[in-house]
Amino acid sequence: MNGGETWIERGGERLQLLAERALWWPARQALLVADAHFGKAASFRRLGVPVPQGTTGRNLDVLSGLIERHGARRLLVLGDLLHSAHAHDAPDTLAALAAWRAARVDLRIVLVRGNHDDRAGDPPAALGIEVVDEPLRLAGLALCHHPRALPGAYVLAGHLHPCITIGRGFDRLRLPCFHFGPAVGVLPAFGAFTGMHPVRPGRADEVYVVAGEVVRRV
Repeated sequence: MNGGETWIERGGERLQLLAERALWWPARQALLVADAHFGKAASFRRLGVPVPQGTTGRNLDVLSGLIERHGARRLLVLGDLLHSAHAHDAPDTLAALAAWRAARVDLRIVLVRGNHDDRAGDPPAALGIEVVDEPLRLAGLALCHHPRALPGAYVLAGHLHPCITIGRGFDRLRLPCFHFGPAVGVLPAFGAFTGMHPVRPGRADEVYVVAGEVVRRV
């Protein structure tokens, strides 16, 4: 394993993998995240399932720190910004998003629609989020939600919430990871209240695990 800053090159672009489960693209001054699933906890509580509160605020605090640290001018969301249509009826979630957005009116936000976005509907227009269908082609990259190869570009996607298991027996630990294949790379889920799906990397794949405050290749 190696620590320190973790950089990769895909589609002719230099990208930094961040322990906050995000990706920094300095050439575009862009921060990339996938699968925030805002409103998921509220949706579960609406169904009578007792789940933690405050996940929206924690996610937004992390985003704020990343934007300030890197001087990001763009936020590119690779699908599933809102978890379900119930998010539109969650006043606390919407109020938190509106207040956060109002403090960052100069930040350009682009959402590449994912499967949950299709069901939830586009975010409220007042949030000033540009919404597009996949793929969003920028330079040598194609930004998508669903991880599938496309000709002429390296695909960055979300959807799978990838993780990897470290250790054995009672010492096993599941950790989120970045999973890069020859033609498609998948970001870990950004949201604090999301599930994870184990990856099975191929011989030509690279996996970078998020371990505390560092990202390490395994």
